[in-house]
Amino acid sequence: MPANLTPQYLEAERKYKQAKTVEEKLSALEGMLATIPKHKGTEKLQADIKTRISRLKDQEKKTKGGKREDLYYIKKEGAGQVVIIGSPNAGKSRLLASLTHAKPEVAPFPFTTQKPLAGMMPYENIQIQLIDTPPITHDFLESGMLGLIRNSDLVWLVINLSLDDPLAELEMVKKRLEEKKIRLCGDEKGVALQVGEICKKTMILGNKNDLENAAENWQVIKELYSKSFSLYSVSAEKKQGLEELKRETFEKLEILRVYTKIPGKPLDYTDPVILKKGQKVLDAAFIIHKDFAHNLKYARIWGKGKYEGQMVHRDQVLTDGDVIEFHL
Repeated sequence: MPANLTPQYLEAERKYKQAKTVEEKLSALEGMLATIPKHKGTEKLQADIKTRISRLKDQEKKTKGGKREDLYYIKKEGAGQVVIIGSPNAGKSRLLASLTHAKPEVAPFPFTTQKPLAGMMPYENIQIQLIDTPPITHDFLESGMLGLIRNSDLVWLVINLSLDDPLAELEMVKKRLEEKKIRLCGDEKGVALQVGEICKKTMILGNKNDLENAAENWQVIKELYSKSFSLYSVSAEKKQGLEELKRETFEKLEILRVYTKIPGKPLDYTDPVILKKGQKVLDAAFIIHKDFAHNLKYARIWGKGKYEGQMVHRDQVLTDGDVIEFHL
């Protein structure tokens, strides 16, 4: 049976032949494995590629002392950390580039992203951290990504709407993570989890909505997932729908911004204290300085639906936009 190798496979093979480092060779081989036609005529070639990947990973562990997964430790910065996941050519890197000042490599072939890359997305007066990641396929899921996803505050699952069957890609990514005890969860309540499984709050982003077949494919996904997930259709290339995406991401992070006021001095709205919804005056005091919390007598508060400068106790629940004046 003829192999009938695709142009995407041949491009990945070309990159492999030109690769100089172990990391470059691994990325190219993973691209070859992801794009090779899956039938009887390519079984030996698939096995050969998997063997080469395994040998290169062993070689990399020996030369780097087994520290490859250190690439996947990214310190949280800003008001929240969002991890961007998806299958090859979903447009994750273009999305990162369109929303932040980060400069990922963007190309029309698979496995361009070889390691996670972070950028800061501005929203009003705060910054939200976005992290682009290597693609997930039937055969490839970098183990370091699991910790990154588990520790994140929110996940964006990006789907390429121009594919023949983007729904299959969406369900493949969900299934691969479920095999690793990570359940992608949307707006549904009371999700039944297996022993050791965690639920990660997820938004589904349909990217490339400006291309052919996108509208029809998006309708299919909405019919199946709109009741359980927040869905957003965007075009990272055309920068369509990105402002709405920012607002919804802020809401999904369930955070609030409060501002501290020093008696007799003007208020600064540029540097809010970031808290989780439901947190109180005492929590804000702890973030500023532990001595504030220990010595706090009362506070005055300004905000929507409140008396201007009313006196409140340390257990007062805060809302987004509140202004606090601490009295020790």
